[in-house]
Amino acid sequence: MNVNIFDINQAVQADCKEYLAATDHAYNLQVYNIAKDICTHREERPIILLSGPSGSGKTTTAMMLECLLDEWGYETHTLSMDNYFIPLSQEEKRMAKEGNLDFESPDRVDIGLLNEQLESMVKCEPVTLPKYDFVHSRRLMGNVFTRKPGEMIVLEGIHVLNPDVITIPDEETAKIYISVRTRIVCDDLILHPSKIRLVRRMIRDKSHRGRSAKVTLDLFPSVELGAERYIMPFKTRSTYDVDTFISYELGVYKNILLDELRAIGNSVSDLVQVLEQAKSVPEKSISEDSLIREFIGNGKFEY
Repeated sequence: MNVNIFDINQAVQADCKEYLAATDHAYNLQVYNIAKDICTHREERPIILLSGPSGSGKTTTAMMLECLLDEWGYETHTLSMDNYFIPLSQEEKRMAKEGNLDFESPDRVDIGLLNEQLESMVKCEPVTLPKYDFVHSRRLMGNVFTRKPGEMIVLEGIHVLNPDVITIPDEETAKIYISVRTRIVCDDLILHPSKIRLVRRMIRDKSHRGRSAKVTLDLFPSVELGAERYIMPFKTRSTYDVDTFISYELGVYKNILLDELRAIGNSVSDLVQVLEQAKSVPEKSISEDSLIREFIGNGKFEY
């Protein structure tokens, strides 16, 4: 779908508060409808798999699902595939420093442990959940968890729709694929959805990982190559598809990132053009449960 930045600006200017609320409601409604359908299959499909490329909003969407299902009396637990990463060897740490390690590959996942634990969860058997320490590249073992009959598990991660990674029977899972699907029209420019995800990553990396926008930009081609190789080929396996574009988000990102992007130069001229024309939206206007709080911070969910 294509949306003109002019139309977004008009809506923001006409009634910013109402437009933001309506936009958030439209996204929440997508998640609500999926959650309602998932409930009807909760007994035979207790495992919910949620995938999408980097910057899609997987974590927030998973937490939204969990909150809804919990509110309806169906206790739900959210797990991240990141905690099932295999710790790096000394040689792999050296390769990583040299930029020669493919962090997007499904080979980074301990597939055996992950599926062993998923099978145990389906059977309501206890498992000791792992916790990955990214600072020291090591796996820590955390709390013992036992799923009770009728409870559900949301597993979010970039590889969860890959049948070589998740090997438990399809009949035991519901599958969700999310990504930014909307293109922004700005004069003679059409901004690809991947650029929205790039801006989201820039803001998140700047706030939470101490990376400049330029560093995130330099890393993005390898991230996108990984998505093309390892994520997008399996999106057709999904039961549900969600467009995570939030139409007012460009006006929020403008306040945070525009000056830094201008300093980078021609490689981000398309982003600069769109953000310059976007009507500014103050961060204080954004609901604490908005999807874009995953990237700008100060939301209701803990990440």
